[in-house]
Amino acid sequence: MIRAVASMRGVVLARTTVLARAATLVRAGVRSYATPNTKTEETKSLIESKRQASLAGGGTKRISVQHSKGKLTARERIDLLLDPHTFREYDAFVEHSCTDFGMSSNKITGDGVVTGVGKINGRTVFVFSQDFTVFGGSLSQTFAQKVCKIMDRAIQAGAPVIGLNDSGGARIQEGVDSLAGYANIFQRNVLASGVVPQISLVMGPCAGGAVYSPALTDFVFMVRNTSHLFVTGPDVVKAVTNESVTQEELGGASVHTRKSGVAHGAFDNDVEALARTRELLSYLPQSNREPVDTRYTADPIDRADVALDTIVPTDSHRAYDIKDVVRRIVDDGRMFEIMEDFARNIVVGFARLGGQSVGIVGNQPLVSSGVLDIDASVKAARFVRFCDAFNIPLVTFVDVPGFLPGTQQEHNGIIREGAKLLYAYAEATVPKIAITTRKAYGGAQCVMSSKQLRGDVNFAWPTAELAVMGAKGAVEILWRNDPEGRVRAEAEYTRLFANPLPAAQRGYLDDIIQPSETRMRIIEELEILKTKKLVNPPKKHDNMPL
Repeated sequence: MIRAVASMRGVVLARTTVLARAATLVRAGVRSYATPNTKTEETKSLIESKRQASLAGGGTKRISVQHSKGKLTARERIDLLLDPHTFREYDAFVEHSCTDFGMSSNKITGDGVVTGVGKINGRTVFVFSQDFTVFGGSLSQTFAQKVCKIMDRAIQAGAPVIGLNDSGGARIQEGVDSLAGYANIFQRNVLASGVVPQISLVMGPCAGGAVYSPALTDFVFMVRNTSHLFVTGPDVVKAVTNESVTQEELGGASVHTRKSGVAHGAFDNDVEALARTRELLSYLPQSNREPVDTRYTADPIDRADVALDTIVPTDSHRAYDIKDVVRRIVDDGRMFEIMEDFARNIVVGFARLGGQSVGIVGNQPLVSSGVLDIDASVKAARFVRFCDAFNIPLVTFVDVPGFLPGTQQEHNGIIREGAKLLYAYAEATVPKIAITTRKAYGGAQCVMSSKQLRGDVNFAWPTAELAVMGAKGAVEILWRNDPEGRVRAEAEYTRLFANPLPAAQRGYLDDIIQPSETRMRIIEELEILKTKKLVNPPKKHDNMPL
């Protein structure tokens, strides 16, 4: 018994000794951990200095030059574009790896582009902003890798990509590596097309191969007087063609919003461009996998606007503004117009009806009587395809006298270009509602979301006329050898065809409605069509007439 007690005391003593030693070791370890580690502190200091270098961009002097041109810096643009305190930067410490032409000793942390993720109106977006203060915003291999990483993540996450372009082009010192960087970005643009919305803001120079990335995106916006977009600059143009031209004349905002149609809109300064981009995103879904958010509106669904009952002149030769018609029908009278200054004979843009985002397409009688020509067809076709890709219903207002005749249009391919709009409407599987307000003549009537192109609902106002052509043109062909009978025949043709009844009697129209009721009828149909299911035949891809 005594031996057992002694043995137990020995065990307890041993355990006590072990615990005491362990406590000593722990206390020693704590003291050791609390002692500053010189290497760790040096690393922290280096990281912080690199981070500050990245934030500084090209430095105070170059930032001042940027501001003197009326331009914001890359980071200032991001701050205005995104919701406050939501930006999370990626690859801030990246530096180029070029060693030629003295570049090994000329490195700026961040390497000319700021990339990351943030939120706009609470929704995730990925963004890259080119920094003109760093090597003129020129693209290097690592610069491209940063942009590609952002685009890859956007596709995976299902969120929009916004590119803020302000670059002198390829970084010449890197040669073919820079060109490969562009090609890698182009490939991402193509893969992202129709998957997530892509928006490009050209806020400075964008030249050479760099122009093709914005051209591949869904929307391109420019800033007046400070942004330029061209494949070859004025010096090259002068050398090759002996033509003297300024940057603004060659590729300024006015050129691309009015003549070429490359840009979808232009704004007076960086601040306005960024604010309007935020507004545009409110009409768009995050990706092709998600519906567009429905927003609350105090605008009554059954609101009737009696002004619409008399807005179309009784004289078919008198014009009216289709934008006025649209504003009287959509929520709160608001529409975000796309390509406002290009092909003004057709109007396209985004609006809401009953809180739901819709794509608006409408012939504009104020400009060339709303006739379809090459530019109008291409403009509307691309818009229709965007809406279809992102599940945005289409509402079409029809008042079209036909396709524009003449040798210029025929020789420049009106057959091919007009077919693009026809193809876009025929291919679209989203809800399609059309309202014929007045004229719908010839092949143009077929093209503008007709019942035969799988239009879901086709309405007409009492002022509508659906026919092969107008009465005067028709009788001149049918009674070409009977001048005296033309007057009588024109009156008869007008009685028979210059109204919507013949089309309604054949089922080509679903209803003839009172114009003041248009808003309510469209919203009712949109609600029904929310569950629409329509799938095109399986194919690798289509072969539209490009």
